[in-house]
Amino acid sequence: MSIKIDLYNNQAEVVGNVELADKVFGVTVNNDLVHQAMVAQMSNERQVLAHTKTKSEVRGGGKKPWRQKGTGRARAGSSRSPLWIGGGITFGPRKDRNFKKDINQKMKQKALFMVLSDKVKNNSLVILDNLEIKEFKTRTINSWLKNLETKIWQNPRRSVLLVNDERSENLKYSTRNLEYVKIINLENINILDLLHFRNLVLSQAGLEKLQKIYLK
Repeated sequence: MSIKIDLYNNQAEVVGNVELADKVFGVTVNNDLVHQAMVAQMSNERQVLAHTKTKSEVRGGGKKPWRQKGTGRARAGSSRSPLWIGGGITFGPRKDRNFKKDINQKMKQKALFMVLSDKVKNNSLVILDNLEIKEFKTRTINSWLKNLETKIWQNPRRSVLLVNDERSENLKYSTRNLEYVKIINLENINILDLLHFRNLVLSQAGLEKLQKIYLK
């Protein structure tokens, strides 16, 4: 079973239609599974930046600050004590923390299908016959997107994820100065980017490659 949608050119004109596999683009959405996959990806991408030093890692403090008895002050063995300013930190964040979360590969893939299916259901997915551009021209890409926004999505508020079937330097450098637009290669498609951007644009070749990968 498949779903038929229109195929567009860069002027947002219908030039044919394409079939979407029901297994990939016709899946019922389970919000709990999508959330689980999203949290797992965010956790696995998280970098451990905060790191405090313990008493043994702080520099200095090798000499006993004052003699043990006779000064009237509390005894002290080192200025590296957590009780001292500039001393070690007790129970502070450490760089050896692990935020990794495991998720079953089938669950992760199913969540991806659900988000793609939701794009189809909300008319947020557009298939273009090609995403080729012969030179670095931000104006050209901006014109393409304006056509899609006015003729198809009918929403001037831009939020677009472009997914190309192969790496294109011309396309990459033509989109980098556009706000709320991101381009990724097909092999890097992920649930976070799909959720972050409202609209999704796929090249026809990218769609064919995507379905070939997941319909094996």
